[in-house]
Amino acid sequence: MRVGLTYDLRDEYLAMGYSLEETAEFDKPDTVEGIEGALRELGYDTERIGHARALAARLVAGDRWDLVFNIAEGMHGVGREALVPALLDAWRIPYTFSDPLVLALSLHKGMTKSVVRGFGVPTPDFAVVESEADLDAVALPFPLFAKPVAEGTGKGITAASKLRTPGELRAVAADLLARFRQPVLVETYLPGREFTVGIAGTGPDAEVLGVMEVLLGEGAEADAYSYFNKENYQGRVSYRLMRDAAADRCAELALRAWRGLGCRDGGRMDFRLDAAGEASFIEVNPLAGLNPVHSDLPIICRLGGMPYAELIRRIMESAKQRCSP
Repeated sequence: MRVGLTYDLRDEYLAMGYSLEETAEFDKPDTVEGIEGALRELGYDTERIGHARALAARLVAGDRWDLVFNIAEGMHGVGREALVPALLDAWRIPYTFSDPLVLALSLHKGMTKSVVRGFGVPTPDFAVVESEADLDAVALPFPLFAKPVAEGTGKGITAASKLRTPGELRAVAADLLARFRQPVLVETYLPGREFTVGIAGTGPDAEVLGVMEVLLGEGAEADAYSYFNKENYQGRVSYRLMRDAAADRCAELALRAWRGLGCRDGGRMDFRLDAAGEASFIEVNPLAGLNPVHSDLPIICRLGGMPYAELIRRIMESAKQRCSP
């Protein structure tokens, strides 16, 4: 089987003049090398394609693949993660991971929270702030938490994201609106433990690969799994697989939300406990990072004894099963 690889390399965008923060979600060469090496180990014939513009040019030129392994995040707009899948749908080429609808929806954290509530999945009360004028209508009790509505990798999240006063809310929201040029999600701050749930498969075949607790240590930014903490996790953040009642509840809710949203093949879902110890949905990542060493989903698998190639095999088998006649 001929498998194409779509991705956004951080170095390419840095060379174009984009900043480190703007390119935070993009991959380094060792991620692409890791995926390609695992696919070849599994017997696939691979070919690198690259970002959405490179894919479009190849498609117009007549190039085709039996399946595309897609980890391209895109650069512009709330629908940026949906661009590569939409192009592949237009040419009827199957691909790994979720479709354009799921990827566009899930990147907007506010809309995703509204949808998962319909599946009976708890999530903190929230408001979407599109301008500073909207702050006057935010009627949530403090403390609150603020972040860009459509970013990943902890972009825009710092120790200042936990808000204790109206003045802090106004200052942080104004900064995020100006820096990211998108709405700001303001939600009730959850003071409890933080978990991320790894999932493989689609629909009724989806299964939890593990529930990992994220523990902030000495030297980490307080109160949040922030961009700084993710980029500098060694020595500051520790991870452990959990199988207690709280982890089991997160796993149950994660599968309910995963199946309800229509996520496919593999990804992660984040949860945090409230003051009463009840689990609440934070966000879903249906296009999760796959760096063999540093990304959360492979870390979950490694802690559970699953080799990286086995994770890639499960993703591929799920995609192939979906796409078979």
